[in-house]
Amino acid sequence: MGNGTATTDLEAALEKHRVELTGYCYRMLGSSFEAEDAVQDTLVRAWRSFDKFEGRSSVRSWLYRIATNVCLDMLSAGNRRARPMDLSEATPLARAALSPRPDHTWLEPMPDARVLPATADPAEAAVAKESVRLAFMAALQQLPPKQRAVLILREVLAWKAAEVAELLGTSVASVNSALQRARATLAERADTGADAAVSDPLDEEQQKLLERYVAAFEGYDMTALTALLHEDAVMTMPPFDLWLRGPADITGFMTTIGSACAGSRLRPVRVNGLPGFAHYKPDPESGGFAPWAVQVLEISDGRITGFHCFLDTKRWFPLFGLPLHLEAEADQVE
Repeated sequence: MGNGTATTDLEAALEKHRVELTGYCYRMLGSSFEAEDAVQDTLVRAWRSFDKFEGRSSVRSWLYRIATNVCLDMLSAGNRRARPMDLSEATPLARAALSPRPDHTWLEPMPDARVLPATADPAEAAVAKESVRLAFMAALQQLPPKQRAVLILREVLAWKAAEVAELLGTSVASVNSALQRARATLAERADTGADAAVSDPLDEEQQKLLERYVAAFEGYDMTALTALLHEDAVMTMPPFDLWLRGPADITGFMTTIGSACAGSRLRPVRVNGLPGFAHYKPDPESGGFAPWAVQVLEISDGRITGFHCFLDTKRWFPLFGLPLHLEAEADQVE
């Protein structure tokens, strides 16, 4: 590799691509942790084989080629990550039971900062955000891996067909054909745009909706919460495969099986290009509040349409840089 300065320079040159590569691998894999592993693997492979890099393409497209191969290898096992709605029908509240499925079943949440590179171009930023939203991510997971790569590179990252063909070692015609098939599959999934009404940044009405949501949730006021939920709103709670539809079942669940969440605290987080909250519930053993979920909200037409709670806090809270305990507010007046 030569001297230490060259090594450091190379590491810095590769490292500046980390966020966009993580976004790419996350869209490919549907898993926050697998995406970070894939990027680490990509950067290590690039660093080791840099003397073989002949500069026929840019370092960036070379890194994308390595990352694509890493992801395709990881996807060869055939596992597709999903949301609870992709796997079963909604459960009526009367039959609600909490049965977990293994981690590798689920589409995972991701902090915006790890996958959305800073850009001065508002249109580019909007596309990047829309393409990590849960509904779009779930639709991507339905595509065969090669089609998934083509769709992300062409539609999200705006690569030319010839560049994608070179990266995948295939023809422009086959890239165009894969893109058509991928678009057709996504068009069949009517829900991919369900949350496309979230503006960036949030407009005043959406900001007010979130403030009302926090007040209703922290106050555990089900009448107020019902007024904010769309009539077809869904609630999911991975790793449990249960999902509920409609305000009556959602609030019914929260006041029965979920009643320990009364008196919770919410802290805003930026997750999957959507509004989200770190949810802490009262901790009767040590006082204060213990982590319970990362919530991701989907909004459309002034209502909450999706309310997704990722419960594996030992994994999610460190990923989001969130504390694992909140002290009780000394001056809290009930």
